[in-house]
Amino acid sequence: MPQPFVVTPRGDASGASAPPASDSASSAARVRPERSRSLSSLPEPLRSQAADPEVTDIFVHGTRGLFVDRGAGAAPVPGWRPDEDEVRDLAVALVALGGRHIDDATPCVDVRLPGNIRVHAVLPPVCADGTTISVRVPRQDVADLAELEARGTFTSAGRAQLTELIAARQNLLITGAAGTGKTTLLGAMLGAARAEERIVTIEDVAELRIDHPHHVRLEARQPNLEGAGGIGLARLVREALRMRPDRLVVGECRGAEVRELLSALNTGHDGGAGTLHANGLDDVPARLEALGALAGLDDRALARQVASAIGWVVHLMRRPDGARRVAGVGRPRIHGDRLVIEESTWSG
Repeated sequence: MPQPFVVTPRGDASGASAPPASDSASSAARVRPERSRSLSSLPEPLRSQAADPEVTDIFVHGTRGLFVDRGAGAAPVPGWRPDEDEVRDLAVALVALGGRHIDDATPCVDVRLPGNIRVHAVLPPVCADGTTISVRVPRQDVADLAELEARGTFTSAGRAQLTELIAARQNLLITGAAGTGKTTLLGAMLGAARAEERIVTIEDVAELRIDHPHHVRLEARQPNLEGAGGIGLARLVREALRMRPDRLVVGECRGAEVRELLSALNTGHDGGAGTLHANGLDDVPARLEALGALAGLDDRALARQVASAIGWVVHLMRRPDGARRVAGVGRPRIHGDRLVIEESTWSG
């Protein structure tokens, strides 16, 4: 049975509430004018598809052509059937726009383009069917909690619960499968933090968009052609600790950096957050244990670290019709030396 939703303020919250979120109309008004200019940098046929406000993802499946997702799954776009050389040239051009390179020595690359457009490309023979390109197109430049409520991600009662978590400086873990809106929700929640707070975010590819006056973004860097100069997430977490963050955020935990994040959140850094791929609240412990193993943490040590560091887990789901919703919240607990997520009452 879900436990009551009870939030205990952490850190220096002192009962202070977050500033009221603006309504959805003001959120829409904050769409940046450079948005259209960033789309113009995309080569065709991607540009015209990205300009559609309903499109969230664009895919090029080798010589099979173009597919787009408007919230109900990938659908083919007729009329463009490239050869392999055209698709490879497109991948090289897109990656170059993001300041990185893709070639036979580096066949898999993830980059961020202007306007927070994210591009992932894979060359053959790693991708057996030919060069494949995946483009994530943000629906708008800034989404606050009011906008997400208007989209149906949660109800007004759910929004109040999420705002309470931020105001109390709880350490949060946002979970869900790919494409459920974890980064969007985390950015909206952090945007409700007090303006005086310093937020430092660490990401493999910087995607978090936060409407906040004191947001410092750190982004990992891949090695150069000689294999030198790479800076990974684990090192960036350590660097961020020297920047006196009020809120330390790791955009997505996918490896050994989970150890640094948990260590940081266990040493007085309240109000921090991270995101994690997981299919449900019950699957979060297994996912964290797998990442902990990569960092040299056994299940018992991982359970103690998570239960101490993470205040709440907020889980998102994507419905068959494409709608994203908060499916539930829970608190990490230890049961028989193993980590469990104890589901709490969710009003959303």
